[in-house]
Amino acid sequence: MTATDTRNLSHDELAALLAFLIALTATLGALFIGEVMGQMPCTLCWYQRIAMFPLVPILTISLWRNDGLARLYGLPLALAGLVLAGWHSGLYAGLIPQAIAPCTQDGPSCTDQAQTILGVPIPYLALIAFAAIIVCLMSLKGKRP
Repeated sequence: MTATDTRNLSHDELAALLAFLIALTATLGALFIGEVMGQMPCTLCWYQRIAMFPLVPILTISLWRNDGLARLYGLPLALAGLVLAGWHSGLYAGLIPQAIAPCTQDGPSCTDQAQTILGVPIPYLALIAFAAIIVCLMSLKGKRP
């Protein structure tokens, strides 16, 4: 893509690119927290990673092929991730009883103050990321190959 090509992106290409950038940022952020900072993810964070990480190659291939199938393949993963992130955010906010919380005092936890980015807790960031990806994917009109 040349500099002039980026100015002529269609609505679908822009939405798919934005979804890809959000998924890539979330994936790299999770890898940085886990591998560089050495913070173990809790159970729900692991499940959310399972939903987020495959979105990067799925959206990459869709952008590269310009086939418009990102919505078909990415939406189920993003919706599953949204449900998990919503549950996790409910636990974090105290809306769901602590007896079913996946974060333990002895194991990995995303409930302490060290687990925030720019003051926003990680469960909320995951919820925002999945919601934004869903909005981008839903706005795709798509074309069939």
